[in-house]
Amino acid sequence: MADPSPGTAPEPAAGRGPLAWLNRRRQAHPGAVRALRWTLTALAAVLVLTALLLPNRAGAIRPDRFTRLPMEAILGAALVMVLPRRPRLVVAAVAGTALGAMTVLNLLDIGFTEYLGRPFNLVLDWGLLPDARAYVEDAMGRAAAVGATVGLVALILLLLTVMALATVRLAHLLADHRRAATRGTLIAAVAWVLCSALGLQISGVPVAADRTASALAIQARRVQDTLRDEADFRKVAEVDAFGNTPGSQLVPDLRGKDMIFTFIESYGRSAIEDPIMAPGVDRTLAARTEALAKSGFHARSGWLTSATYGGSSWLGHSTTLSGLWIDNQQRYRTVMASDRMSLTEAFRRTGDWDTVGVMPGVQKAWPEQRFYGLDTVRNAFQLGYQGPKFSWSTMPDQYALEAFQRLEHGRKRAKPLMSEVILTSSHQPWAPIPKMVDWDEIGDGSVFKGIEKAGHRASDIITSEPKSRAEYGKSIQYSVTALTEWLQRYGTDDTVLVFLGDHQPIARVSGENASRDVPVSIVAKDPKVLDKVASWGWSEGLRPAHDAPVWKMSAFRDRFLTAYGSTPHPKRN
Repeated sequence: MADPSPGTAPEPAAGRGPLAWLNRRRQAHPGAVRALRWTLTALAAVLVLTALLLPNRAGAIRPDRFTRLPMEAILGAALVMVLPRRPRLVVAAVAGTALGAMTVLNLLDIGFTEYLGRPFNLVLDWGLLPDARAYVEDAMGRAAAVGATVGLVALILLLLTVMALATVRLAHLLADHRRAATRGTLIAAVAWVLCSALGLQISGVPVAADRTASALAIQARRVQDTLRDEADFRKVAEVDAFGNTPGSQLVPDLRGKDMIFTFIESYGRSAIEDPIMAPGVDRTLAARTEALAKSGFHARSGWLTSATYGGSSWLGHSTTLSGLWIDNQQRYRTVMASDRMSLTEAFRRTGDWDTVGVMPGVQKAWPEQRFYGLDTVRNAFQLGYQGPKFSWSTMPDQYALEAFQRLEHGRKRAKPLMSEVILTSSHQPWAPIPKMVDWDEIGDGSVFKGIEKAGHRASDIITSEPKSRAEYGKSIQYSVTALTEWLQRYGTDDTVLVFLGDHQPIARVSGENASRDVPVSIVAKDPKVLDKVASWGWSEGLRPAHDAPVWKMSAFRDRFLTAYGSTPHPKRN
């Protein structure tokens, strides 16, 4: 073999290297290679069209939603065909990544609507994602939470990457077949215009679609509304009808009473009126009304429309006690940082009550204590519980109430007590649910170990709508029973209990398009306490009638203060 001429690099040996191997495979199976290419192209087209047409509500995901003609695909095709190669690749990759991001937002909208009854807020809701992870860990275990987190991050990265690769592949295809692509794009554009002008529909769904463009516009408008709402709400929050009322003129008609404000997690109207859950809950309410009456307690009940749905209980708590409509996290932060008087703070301002909070769901620092005017707060770690967690709930309601009695309510005091108590046993996923035990056997909570172990697993309930609804109803029965038995056991002639739900359960339990109403009850032995609210038109007993008055939750503070003799002295910062 002759030596290569000077200055000439030797050619690589034939058949060596990965590229040479790949070329041999292509040459040996040209049909399979073409089929693979067209399969990948078809998958890219399906992926892009699915993303362009994907609704942001689970109930809207139907086959007819994906048989539409997306305007964005037509405009994108026209754009990439007129661009030179390098700008075309950049535009296609950026558009694909953006489409992937839009798909993530649509999926977040689906999840938030399912659990919170509202779409994802691009400005405010990122902070709720760690809470979602904590909920998964409490309900399903740490391994499931870590796996879900890793899987979600991987899915998002994969979605962004694959969507970008898909749009780049389709852009190459259009450029390589420019003439046919131009004709097809013109035909599609004319068809879209005609379908839009004629209002052509299939099964009630317009054929001409602009789903992604509309979604982007909605997201932009939502961001603008959020920023505008922040400024507007600050002005509203500065006005307080009772902000300058002296302590001596606040709730004078409740002097000497032990006041207890209790929120029952997810206690909504559906528990009382849904045909599956209502029979058991209504029996419990009737039985507990009768039992309380035998002990001298009577009740009046109505409805409040909650500012939240399915979760974010703190929005319901703050709306009830602040007298402001607090339906997002920014409003919540604004109020918590303000000097507005909460209903519980009103009792502290009088100087005639000690104030305490019992918060078994709080497991970290809780600066909200200042806003609620609570001298003492007992969190999950300060109630002495040594039993098992019940999924998300750190302890059974019965134990939390007994600990409240032992640590605060049962103590001898120079002043009456005003308490805010949050009950958590009816928190989703409603498995396992505690059972009532003899009050004298509660001890440190170890008695609940066998009950927790014998109960349903969260994984068995959370994936089944019928089981979730049934177990939710049982959890409400348990919480109401625990609270009212505690009142029978430890209440006195001067005890006044106000209890209500913070929000409805998620749509999978309460039903699509369910109201946001929650029951609210006032229970007391002293007839003068209930006489003060006789004009409200509330129903007798613990079960509000279907046609009982419905107020916005934000109206409760001022109505309550007024009913019990408080004198308005407005404050404007």
